Amino acid sequence: MHPEGERLIADVAEVVLAPDAHPDTLRRLIADADVLVVRSALPADLLDHAPRLRGIVRHGVGVDMIPMAAADARRIPVANVPGSNRHAVAEHAIGAIGLLRRRTARMDALLRQAGWDASRTLADDAGELYEQVLGIVGVGEVGTRIAEIAHHGYGMRVLGHQRRIDALPAFVEGASLDDLLVRSDAVVLACPLTEATRGLLDARRLSLMPRHAVLVNVARGAVVVEDALIALLRERRIGGAALDVFDTQPLRPDHPLLALDNVLLTPHAAGLTRQSMRRMSLGTAEEVRRLLARQLPRNLVNAAALR
Repeated sequence: MHPEGERLIADVAEVVLAPDAHPDTLRRLIADADVLVVRSALPADLLDHAPRLRGIVRHGVGVDMIPMAAADARRIPVANVPGSNRHAVAEHAIGAIGLLRRRTARMDALLRQAGWDASRTLADDAGELYEQVLGIVGVGEVGTRIAEIAHHGYGMRVLGHQRRIDALPAFVEGASLDDLLVRSDAVVLACPLTEATRGLLDARRLSLMPRHAVLVNVARGAVVVEDALIALLRERRIGGAALDVFDTQPLRPDHPLLALDNVLLTPHAAGLTRQSMRRMSLGTAEEVRRLLARQLPRNLVNAAALR
């Protein structure tokens, strides 16, 4: 955590940092915990070992790391810090589109390995963002910020797909998922991982993307069928992909994605900057202090389970 956030908690409670994320370690430490702050995936049975727990706070946004059904059954409030990393993730996503369309990473590698002329030939197929179509799957806090930057900053046309099409910003055109994939020059996945979004982009849907289009995933790895995407990239049936999240993390050293030159890979770091970590930590600390004071958190995720 950012030191400012940790100090806010340390003023009212003893802070215990788990030395690792092994399930046995977490099961042992949770027995004495009043509030749990989450930054990595929890074992499904963890709450069976938490007799004192008053609440859980996700240091971030996505709560798929938390056994929510177990928290609901035990009426344990769960909070997150929505919007805390929206600028960081949005800037990462837009930057990744630019790098892919301009083939910057490959150009850099060729300049170092093969020289000026070999590298410069890549510019023949480079593309701009201006007046291109951006499709965003999941237009929440992060998706909306991506749309704002793309539309107002780059002059892109923006399509959006989510459950509530009527809730989209005025400058975002609602579209079915298939239509969005067919029409977009770039697609960004910014949706939460749920049973409805798991495997959302399978082989059939991925094949709808134009050959020049690029895919950016800042959601969760499981939203895309990874093997299908790898096959598409190997055959160069899309323009490229920028992936910050994966089915299994961290990536194993022999993962097939590491051998591809048309994919940008980052280690689930899109939302991590000095500024976003401070916002996440301060927001987390405030929710921890509310829970320790036996108050409901401001950003309660599972309100229905506590009624």
